[in-house]
Amino acid sequence: MRASKLHGAGNDFLLLDGSLEPPEERLPGLVARLCHRRLGVGADGVLLVTPCGDHEARVAYWNSDGSLATFCANGTRCAARFASLRWGWADMRLHTGFGTVPARVDAREVELALPAPAAVHPWQELLAAGEKVRARYLVVGVPHLVVPVRWPDFGDRSLGPLAPALRAHPDLPPGGANVTFVRVGEGALHARSFERGVEGETLSCGSGDVASALVAVAEGWLDPPIRVITASGRELLVTPDGMAPSCPVRLAGPAEWVADLDIAPELLA
Repeated sequence: MRASKLHGAGNDFLLLDGSLEPPEERLPGLVARLCHRRLGVGADGVLLVTPCGDHEARVAYWNSDGSLATFCANGTRCAARFASLRWGWADMRLHTGFGTVPARVDAREVELALPAPAAVHPWQELLAAGEKVRARYLVVGVPHLVVPVRWPDFGDRSLGPLAPALRAHPDLPPGGANVTFVRVGEGALHARSFERGVEGETLSCGSGDVASALVAVAEGWLDPPIRVITASGRELLVTPDGMAPSCPVRLAGPAEWVADLDIAPELLA
């Protein structure tokens, strides 16, 4: 198997060319092995990118635990960069479980035009791990819980046990949500995310950053476009196209190429 490794703001993925690699039904059993940080290549997820027309491709995404996900924003940005180098596309349409997403690639920079969130819930108070937090639930392809905090040690604080308790909180819809903690500072939104399917912190969660930026605009914390500083230190730019939080949005930032890989047969056996 041939794969490429890319990352979007530190959110790392293995990408496969669907026109060359094993059929989609074989992948779920391989994903967890491929993504293992010690026994495999190591990644937050796997994307299968299959061309299906002129400047169009279908994108399927699996979390590192092998579960199929509807959407991954950073993964889709990496899929666009992958398609741009594989097939020479600068502008394209990527078909995801969240809908058809137009993408534009300029060197390492990739911008997606995303649909409006499928659901936006009002603020709610949740008791988790002995703490009471105020949070807002949005579905940006996949469900997200946005949690504003004022931690002075924002970048260093452990997210456990609070994040896992919120991720599977009984007051959330079935399946729980990704959890993004946010703090406003220096004219930007700082974000840290705990993702389901990874069941841990990732260095960035693109759709969580979109959800957080939409809430920040709606609440008047910052004026758009919103600079989101991820846990990797890389910056994403979120631009609402309408009245936040229930509007389409553009997400832009780096999608960086790490390696092209030959996956050994014994890992796949």
